[in-house]
Amino acid sequence: MTSVSDPPQVLVVDDRAPKRYLLVNWLKRAGYAVNEACSGAEALESIEAHSFDLIVLDVRLPDISGLEVCKRIKEDPRHSSIPVVHVSAHAVDPSDRTLGLISGADAYLVEPIDPRELVATVQAVLRYYRARRDAEDLAEGLARLADATLAVTTAETFTELVTVAATGTARLFGSAAFVATKAVDNGWVAAAASDPDSVVLTNWKPPATAVPIGSRIVTGRAWDWKLPGDNFRDESVAVATARLRADGPSLYVAIPLSALDSREQLLTQLTQALAASAEAQRSHDVDHRIAITLQRSLLPKRLPEVTGLDLAVRYEPASPEAEIGGDFYELSIVEDKLLVAIGDVVGHSLHAATVMAEIRYAMRAYALEGHCPGTIVGLIDKLMGRLLPGEYATCCILMLDPGTGRARLANAGHLPPMLITDGGVKPLEHKAPLLGLQLARPADLEVVIPPGATLLLYTDGLVERRNSSIQERMAQLSRRAADVGPDLDLFCRELVETMTSPPIDDDIAVVAVRRS
Repeated sequence: MTSVSDPPQVLVVDDRAPKRYLLVNWLKRAGYAVNEACSGAEALESIEAHSFDLIVLDVRLPDISGLEVCKRIKEDPRHSSIPVVHVSAHAVDPSDRTLGLISGADAYLVEPIDPRELVATVQAVLRYYRARRDAEDLAEGLARLADATLAVTTAETFTELVTVAATGTARLFGSAAFVATKAVDNGWVAAAASDPDSVVLTNWKPPATAVPIGSRIVTGRAWDWKLPGDNFRDESVAVATARLRADGPSLYVAIPLSALDSREQLLTQLTQALAASAEAQRSHDVDHRIAITLQRSLLPKRLPEVTGLDLAVRYEPASPEAEIGGDFYELSIVEDKLLVAIGDVVGHSLHAATVMAEIRYAMRAYALEGHCPGTIVGLIDKLMGRLLPGEYATCCILMLDPGTGRARLANAGHLPPMLITDGGVKPLEHKAPLLGLQLARPADLEVVIPPGATLLLYTDGLVERRNSSIQERMAQLSRRAADVGPDLDLFCRELVETMTSPPIDDDIAVVAVRRS
């Protein structure tokens, strides 16, 4: 099909030159671009070589019947949408006209043909087919718009967002495409697609021109917008912009102006959807960075130096696309004892990180008052019932005498620490309800860490996986933790690396204490 601005392309097929001459001239005077064929075979060859908007086809041709030519056109998916108008001076009975229409023709004219009737018939048929083509194009465009929007809304990073956005835009408009927006770190992220299967990330900064709130489409030269590479060269482009907030960055989508045609509304809808997804991604990244910063600020800045003990910790936040958790650990000197604690607030959010902070500060305060681990756990449990109703957490607290290795342990629904000695790995089971339930608790567990032994504490992010049972993962951890090695920091790092694989979907905290 030609574009709306071009004259429709018509093929006139008739073996009689005088009649063909009249048909051609009537149509040319009406503003159509006309080609000619004098046989069925020649008509089929022309259809293969050229694109036509309509065919005026004589029923009786010397080689192939016009009915058969029409049937072949309509049965070929490449050409079935080309309308056919039959003309005939012989097959003029109602049965002939009926057969022609049943065979696939869109109209049937019998001679003598009035020029006005011919032109009016061609106009009516083309009007119908243009409306049908526009409806089909709109339906296909909306389907591709939905696909592009879905792909963008499921993107987990800005890099993925602009990449799938450029791919979807190129597929939607059948052209090169360019998409850019600003990430949280104030850097611009941009992707250019020469086609849906060829997308590259690129460096780009927008012109220093204010973008109004809302969305709009402007046109210009690719060079003026500094669009990258050979995707646009210096041709005219349509650039759609969307800005959702006065204090927020803009999103840019560029395509060749020739690809826009009359689909401005489709480009506007796409740009608005992309801007909304980018804003959601931006908000998610901001919340995640705030939570990471808060969580890191609440963890110990440095490890204490304790004679007779080696200490090491490893903290790995969840991957940027995952939600923040409430994991925490503590290593501090209280009088002549080492306070060792690890815990995890139930939930994944910035709120969980703030609850973690309250629990950790309360734990340290109660420890400084001289309470034993079991009493500390009980006091935190009571505090959560009064000030943090509906919040839950797990934790494990030890008070360790560095000189003797004696320790008192209280657990609150947390995974058991592991005592690693030459004799193997032993979990220190101390079953008790998690914090926030206000239930009765058992007495402290008293243990001795012998010289050379290592105590390992960890959060559930190290062992819990959706595709494995906790028993399998605990057994795997026992095997891999058996060989501590001389470098305790290296041991913790390798333990996390071997027990996990990116992306990490939960925070991980590991604490190792060894009597040297």
